[in-house]
Amino acid sequence: MAASDKSDSVERVRAALLQAGHADTIAMFPDGTRTAQDAANAVGCTVAQIVKSIVLRAGERPLLVFTSGANRVDVKKISASVGEQVAPADGRCVRDNPGFAIGGVAPVGHASSMRVFIDADLVALDPVWAAAGSRRHVFRTRGRELERLTGGEIADVKE
Repeated sequence: MAASDKSDSVERVRAALLQAGHADTIAMFPDGTRTAQDAANAVGCTVAQIVKSIVLRAGERPLLVFTSGANRVDVKKISASVGEQVAPADGRCVRDNPGFAIGGVAPVGHASSMRVFIDADLVALDPVWAAAGSRRHVFRTRGRELERLTGGEIADVKE
């Protein structure tokens, strides 16, 4: 793992982590982490310990789901939780709402507030690794810590 660079998105995540009383555990990978498996290989953990960030829309409202890298999100379960049909967000929605490029959506440091769901499978894992504002940056935390950092709802979100 290499030292972190100074991109605005990564610095926004770093500031949010520190403000929440979380250690700065951000690491950079020169080749990037485009898939959960790439991230697991780079970090040296199981794919289940990688936090995938999925941005969905309920009408015009964005939603954020954090799931284990080993799982797929069941949009029907999310739809039932919010009481209306949800669909994948497009790139503009991702860029405008959490405020990150696809592949770098972090649990913290968002441009706007969103309802957050956390895969119940993540809660028991320690450590987990989540995106830190770019496809090349991740940070280490605990599954249970995601709930505190995001105010998210623990839910069964997997297919």
